[in-house]
Amino acid sequence: MNLINQEIYYKLELMRKALSETGAMGVRLRGSDWFAWATAGGSNTVLLASETGVAEVLVTAKDAWILTDEIEAQRLQDEELPGRDESSDRLYKLHINPWADKVARESFVREGTNGGKILSDIPTTHESSLPLSLINQKRVILPTELERYRRVGRLASEAMTEVLLKAQPTWTEYQLAGAGAEALWSRGLHPALTLVAGERRLPLYRHTTPKQEALGRAAMLVFCARGYGLYANLTRFVFFGLEQANAETRNFASLHSHVHKIEAEALNLCVPGRPINVIYDALGQAYEQHGYPEAIRQHHQGGTTGYLSREIIANPTTSENLVENTAVAWNPSLPGAKVEDTFIIQKDGGLENLTFDPKWPSVKVEGRDRPLPLEID
Repeated sequence: MNLINQEIYYKLELMRKALSETGAMGVRLRGSDWFAWATAGGSNTVLLASETGVAEVLVTAKDAWILTDEIEAQRLQDEELPGRDESSDRLYKLHINPWADKVARESFVREGTNGGKILSDIPTTHESSLPLSLINQKRVILPTELERYRRVGRLASEAMTEVLLKAQPTWTEYQLAGAGAEALWSRGLHPALTLVAGERRLPLYRHTTPKQEALGRAAMLVFCARGYGLYANLTRFVFFGLEQANAETRNFASLHSHVHKIEAEALNLCVPGRPINVIYDALGQAYEQHGYPEAIRQHHQGGTTGYLSREIIANPTTSENLVENTAVAWNPSLPGAKVEDTFIIQKDGGLENLTFDPKWPSVKVEGRDRPLPLEID
């Protein structure tokens, strides 16, 4: 049995264990994140802005189905559901309903589950939420998933470097965002998020959706890049002719030394067993020590990632513990500066940076390579 099939079989067993523990008759997964998880990287996405897609997963004690309609079935079978078992049968059977007859799908689900309890990631009135045990399993990156994740992180970071190396101060924020999206698409990644701030807007807002104005002497580009359902989150900066810039813009560059040290407090605490809110509190203390006590309240600080851009956003009450093979992406920020990469927490407490590009300028901070702003004369 190949590794992808082993992964899918393992996840089917996890879902069936949830059925056994809860007395439910079926697990029904609608979200794009859960579909990718259950199919070892398959995609049910057509509309990028939607949390759900054009197909669902239904798992019972005996069967596993992909529910879709006649518009999508052939493409999904050919391109998104490659796994086969040793008898050359699909790991998931396809149930295809007429695209104009949604009632047919619901009738099939009721019959397949004998009208019993259904667990779902997006439950309807007559369904129940997934158990926390299964949700936690989704957040742990398996070895086969890690290989895919490494590829997504590498491609996303290469796209970022490629775009910012050719960026110009006369580009608009729209142009930079468009170039970033193009670089991601050309590598087979979904540009789930591309934030851009030029010199004027950089100190004003944390979530800077791009606008039609020139970058000027400074720019920030943020990616949430999705491949195989997994998110690579990273942020980079570029400065043009910094020596000729005004004092405020030159100060943006100096602020990166602060966010590097603040981020290091979080990364040093990323070990299995550590409660996430302990890291949040440490970030708050670090902001205070660096003279920015209000910054912890001016932007979320990141948290765990994986099949969602943020699986858990850290806050004072997130008491869940980090576990081995969890992905994290912290993004401490100050007005005009931010740092962000995607890491995997290893067994020994080490961190593997999935979005590190050796071609990008970096500096050692607490023994880790952290990105510097790119300076272009």
